Order: sequence, then C-alpha cells, then structure tokens
Amino acid sequence: MLEAKSRAIVANLRPFVDRAIPWWIVGWLALASLRIALSPPPVTGIADFASIFLPYALIALAPPMAFRLAEAAFPENETKWDNRVSLAFVGRWTKVDREAARGHRMFGPVGFMASLIVGMLLNVVIRSAEFLLAVPAITAAGPDWARAIFLAMAFEAVAMNFLYVVCFVMALRTIPLFPRMLALTWAFDIGLQLTTASVVKAQADLPPEVGASLAGLLEGNITKVLISIMIWLPYLLLSDRVNVTYRSRLPG
Repeated sequence: MLEAKSRAIVANLRPFVDRAIPWWIVGWLALASLRIALSPPPVTGIADFASIFLPYALIALAPPMAFRLAEAAFPENETKWDNRVSLAFVGRWTKVDREAARGHRMFGPVGFMASLIVGMLLNVVIRSAEFLLAVPAITAAGPDWARAIFLAMAFEAVAMNFLYVVCFVMALRTIPLFPRMLALTWAFDIGLQLTTASVVKAQADLPPEVGASLAGLLEGNITKVLISIMIWLPYLLLSDRVNVTYRSRLPG
C-alpha cells in the first residue's frame, strides 16, 4: 500500500514541478517586491532597484533553470552516465547489467527514497523562505557589512537551490551518479556556509549583535545538513533499492 502511494507521488512529481514553475516565479518575485518595498534604505532610482532586485530574480530563476538544464543533460533511460567504478564498498553485492536492474522489483525511486526526493524539493522552498524572512533587502547605498550579508546569502540561496534541484532530477530519472552528486552537494553546502561566515566576519564595521544572529542562522543551516547526512548517507550506502536503482547491483 505504502509503496503504491509512493509510486503515485513520484509519478506525479515531474508534471507537478512543470506546472508549478510559472507560479513559483511570479509568487517569489511578488514577495520579493514587497520585501524590497518594506526594507530600508529606500530605493531611489532604477540602478538602485536593479542592484537589489537582481539577486531576488536569480533566486527565482535558479530552480527552473536547474530543472530544465538537468532534464536536458540527463534524459530518461540514458546509459552514458553509468558508474564505471563503484565507490560504495559497504555490504556484499552482485553486479548486474542495467537492463536487468531495471526489470528488478526493487528498481525505482519509491518507498523511503521518495521521501528523500520530496525533501530535496521542499529544501528549495525552505531555503528561499529563510532568505526572504531573515535577510533584509539592502541597496548599494546601505552599509558595506549589510550589503555583504545580503549578497553572500543571496549567492548561497541561488547556488544551493540550483544544486538541490539538479539532484532532484537525477534521483527522479534514476541517474547512477545521483548518490555522488548529492554527497558533493552536501559538502558544497557546508563549505558555502563556512565561506559566507568568513566573508561577513571580515567586515570591519559589522555590529556584534548582527554577527551573532547571522552565526546562529549559519550554524542552524550546517546542523540541518549534518542531520540530513546522518539520516540519508547510511540509507544511500546500504539500501537494496538504492543499490539496485543507482548502482545496478543486487544483494549478494
């Protein structure tokens, strides 16, 4: 029963995302415009507006661009992305060809795997909402430290939204490189949080209370990534379904 429900959810994810893209872009830009209107210092001209609106526009466009580019790069049933060398040495497995793996009853991103796929998509929404709520919109006329925080956090949201959507498409299309791509994305996520902290810390006039607040936000983000790793890495290494679907090997 649960597997049948997860198969139905996974089967509807791609058309759901396709339909949601225009709503995502329009909704995000509307909220961003409201955020800009309510944030000091006020926008005084077209150049000022462009300097603050562009980061929000990139956050809006990063997930749809990642979705389209990943779908073009990873067509369904493509074999050129098969792993040549396995890096997952845990457990005992028997290698089979890709077609045999596709015919196996455990093949497919369903069951517990469906939770991971949906979670990656939700992560994009959550990270975007965190940026919108936690980071004031600062124009070029604002303090250097505030502008640095705004741009660094915007870049982080753009980059991670892009990468997690690429992982989402790879998982959905059963691309064998998906587990490695997700591991690299986790590592990049943590590295980007640390880099953002270093960039902001280097601002000489940064108010201590702002630095403490930002440190708490970045530490929270790192903690969430580490929790994801603790939960999902053992599953990605040991799950029969993951090994059949993404590594073309059966329990030995």
